[in-house]
Amino acid sequence: MLRHPSDGEAWKHFDRKHPTFASDPRNARLGLCSDGFNPYIQASSSSYSCWPVIVTPYNLPPEMCMSKPYMFLNCLIPGPSNPKASIDVYLEPLIDDLKKLWVDILTYDVSRKQNFMMRACLMWTINDFPAYGMLSGWGTHGRLTCPHCMVHNKSFTLNYGRKSCWFDSHRRFLPNDHPFRRNIKAFRKGQVETDGKLKQMGHLLG
Repeated sequence: MLRHPSDGEAWKHFDRKHPTFASDPRNARLGLCSDGFNPYIQASSSSYSCWPVIVTPYNLPPEMCMSKPYMFLNCLIPGPSNPKASIDVYLEPLIDDLKKLWVDILTYDVSRKQNFMMRACLMWTINDFPAYGMLSGWGTHGRLTCPHCMVHNKSFTLNYGRKSCWFDSHRRFLPNDHPFRRNIKAFRKGQVETDGKLKQMGHLLG
């Protein structure tokens, strides 16, 4: 089911937490998207990676939210590889602007033909898992990859491959009476799942 973000719980939670921001519908709610691509698509041997950073306003009808005229290219990070931790350097001007917009900035309302003090907030980042690691600072490699479970994850190391595996990490989220919890053959051999699901970590709900 497709819905506008304004119908989601995150939007409503933000309105409850910041009622003065929500009181003016002209205040902008933004999403940030970043991912790498190879601009030399014809050269299959090239491993060059270029990273655009795009900001999109969500104060628009669904058919306009993600349309090209309303996707603003904030910066373009050149390769030859992904920016990794140095992405913070490229995002610093944007972060400074967002801090100013959170307080307020004088803006002209063309429909009412008047000035007003507009505010803006960054509601979401939209990206794949490797880009999520760069934007959030959370390590998406190794045993603590899952940003939801953190240190409470159920990953284990393969006996021969010596790699972390999360094959049996999701049975804990099933209902307590689900037959998969007691299945000792289809998952990790001889193991019954008795743990309950984790509560969502508050500091990840930004």
